[in-house]
Amino acid sequence: MPGWPRRSRDPAALETLVESPQSTLSGVARVLVHAGKLGSKAAEDLAKSAKERKISFIGAVIASGAVSAFDLAHTLSTALALPLVDLASVDLERLPKGVVDPKLAAQYQLVMLGRRGNRLFIGGADPTDQEAVERIKFATQLSPEWVIVEYDKLARLMEAQGTSANETLEALTAEDFEFDVTDEANQPEAAEVVSEVEDAPVVRFLQKMLIDAINLRASDLHFEPYEYNYRVRFRVDGELREITQPPIAIKEKLASRIKVISRLDISEKRVPQDGRMKLKFGNKAIDFRVSTLPTLFGEKIVIRILDPSSAKLGIEALGYERIEKERLMAAIARPYGMILVTGPTGSGKTVSLYTCLNILNQPGVNISTVEDPAEINLPGINQVNVNDRAGLTFAAALKSFLRQDPDIIMVGEIRDLETADIAIKAAQTGHLVMSTLHTNDAPTTLTRLLNMGVAPFNIASSVILITAQRLARRLCENCKTPADYPREAMLRAGYAAEDLDGSWRPFRAVGCSSCNSGYKGRVGIYQVMPMTDALQRIILAEGTAVDIADQARSEGVRDLRQSGLVKVRAGVTTLEEVIAVTNL
Repeated sequence: MPGWPRRSRDPAALETLVESPQSTLSGVARVLVHAGKLGSKAAEDLAKSAKERKISFIGAVIASGAVSAFDLAHTLSTALALPLVDLASVDLERLPKGVVDPKLAAQYQLVMLGRRGNRLFIGGADPTDQEAVERIKFATQLSPEWVIVEYDKLARLMEAQGTSANETLEALTAEDFEFDVTDEANQPEAAEVVSEVEDAPVVRFLQKMLIDAINLRASDLHFEPYEYNYRVRFRVDGELREITQPPIAIKEKLASRIKVISRLDISEKRVPQDGRMKLKFGNKAIDFRVSTLPTLFGEKIVIRILDPSSAKLGIEALGYERIEKERLMAAIARPYGMILVTGPTGSGKTVSLYTCLNILNQPGVNISTVEDPAEINLPGINQVNVNDRAGLTFAAALKSFLRQDPDIIMVGEIRDLETADIAIKAAQTGHLVMSTLHTNDAPTTLTRLLNMGVAPFNIASSVILITAQRLARRLCENCKTPADYPREAMLRAGYAAEDLDGSWRPFRAVGCSSCNSGYKGRVGIYQVMPMTDALQRIILAEGTAVDIADQARSEGVRDLRQSGLVKVRAGVTTLEEVIAVTNL
């Protein structure tokens, strides 16, 4: 391979390490102990932990933070006299293809970097893995030569190539997952399907997909059949990204497997269905909401991850600024009234409501919720699922709640006049009511209620606070870089001339091995508008959303764009991201 870095290998280096006192440790462990990067006891503990968790020793070391991936790669390169290559500088399109079975490369976590004659350069994080060398040598009849690469960059490359999910399903049959399915269907017609696919590769493929989605902090998974291919995409930090394209032949079995564990009708493929499943991931139980949709070439299935821990993050983790947090906390401390959370689908409304409920959830408080469906289970709260077929609508559940002496009521969504009227009456009769609406911002929420037919005096006397919100991608702290935006662009975005005094600089996304295109996680952008006497007078006079917005602005309520610009100034996100999510 032209220009390949060469380093003369010292045969005595490995031999010395093998004969060292730490002979009970693996090759990499011996190298790290010999180099002074780890103590013998720490290495033994990590080796034991890796064995128990069924992961590689290197994976355990990186996860523990004892040695960084960069430091580990350089230590191995120096100790074993092997070349080291930065995968970030490699042109992935020029890597050799078809030399090694992708299944074999995925099993040993290797990437083929080049070939020269009968020599095959293989990139990996563990050059002491002789079994991998022998398997590659036998399969290719070539002479493999190790090139060390950094563990985290290799993992990202394998993920990008789809091998984290194993493009060939058969590779999954040899793996062992500590992943238990609960709430298994017990319906007779499901038993036959379970017996067919329980031990099949498709089961392990689904388990692997869910594990990968959780590890990537994905919010949902999309299984999409097309005429000639089948793809799986994850939504990570609000953006869809393609993960793999499994064989199209598995689409029916995969759909049946998902339906079985979600208690859906496996024989019905003509109409959409909704269900749930709960999976044990280690010591943690995670709920998933499942939705099926018939398409031209099969059923598209979306699985939404419902992590209960998101409701326990605390109000500080959601991204409220100090004044916004104070307004919200003052509102939920009120004994009665209505609090509305607004925004489009996927803007974090449910997490905001559950966070407030979690704060209010005390032994002396009676809390009831009606949702469609209840996404996160909270102990101590009486949660009800809407069931339209049985006649259990939002309105019917609310009427029942009022006979159960509640202190706090949460309505998943106000969709019609009947639900709005009952919720408002509950707020007027000594109950704290929380709900959501799909509106663009806080002022238009009030006009939306008027358009639904709610009387102005009912709105003015019951609503105490409205929060509009969006989710923006959060900048990665490891790679964000100061940006130089033109002054005119900053002014057009909404900054005042006095804000651009040179005392601060915005940042831009760059991208590194630990983030997603320069972003990692998301942060909330909020417009928190408490109801004041002046706003009540505008509502009673049936004023427009523009009148309400002008009055709110004069009272110091920031709109969504202004709240986003505060996040840009604080270095939390980028100007491009704020403009994109607040472009009303």
